[in-house]
Amino acid sequence: MAIKLEDYESTPKFAGDYEAEMEALQERLAKVQVAHIVHEKRSMILFEGWDAAGKGGIIQRMTAEWDPRYFHVWPIAAPTEEERNRHYLWRFWNRLPANGNIAVFDRTWYGRVLVERVEGFCSKADWKRAYREINDFEAQQIDAGTNVVKLFIHITQETQDKQLAERIDTPWKRWKTGTDDYRNRAKRAEYLDAMHDMFRRTDKPGAVWKVIDNNHRKAGRIAALRYIAETLEALVPMDMPEADPEVVALAKAAFGYKPKK
Repeated sequence: MAIKLEDYESTPKFAGDYEAEMEALQERLAKVQVAHIVHEKRSMILFEGWDAAGKGGIIQRMTAEWDPRYFHVWPIAAPTEEERNRHYLWRFWNRLPANGNIAVFDRTWYGRVLVERVEGFCSKADWKRAYREINDFEAQQIDAGTNVVKLFIHITQETQDKQLAERIDTPWKRWKTGTDDYRNRAKRAEYLDAMHDMFRRTDKPGAVWKVIDNNHRKAGRIAALRYIAETLEALVPMDMPEADPEVVALAKAAFGYKPKK
């Protein structure tokens, strides 16, 4: 069934013990990262969504218990002059994860068929061709053994306006907002058309889109982290190897190590 964003605007507020649920999910995600390291797997977690939708808050909580040596968050802004002089996917090839690593993209190559399409930063021929290029690019990564998890963080116009106002009112959040937010806000209908085209053309096996209703932040964060944990637990081996006999022998000699019963 085609994804329609209006279907993701009525999730109730989170009614459980938020802190306990968040802690449990972060513990699961920590184990997921260890599984990547131990089994030398690699994954990409992609975040798209509206301005002020809460992508950063989800990413912050997702990575809270991760070892920083084995993941990288890539905040994708406007391309540099060097990047503009090359194919738009070039800068993403340079950010793909190595074995044992997870790459998190805060905005992605889908900018080609969203902001670049709506704002006229590329030609119609460019963004129409990009659907095939993106599908091929993601299929290449999957075929090479990289897991691809794609989330779209959705909020209504009313929620977005509240978040934009809060950013102005809160001195420590003002750096997060600028004139681009209002340029994009004025074209919401055009962005909705582009987003629905994106879902229709790039929701593929192995690289499906998951829409997160983040109008209530606690419910949205829990839903996002649960989906990521469940998806990666199914894609990455979660069994851990037995202790190295050589290390066990060294521990016995060093301090009289005895296995726990």
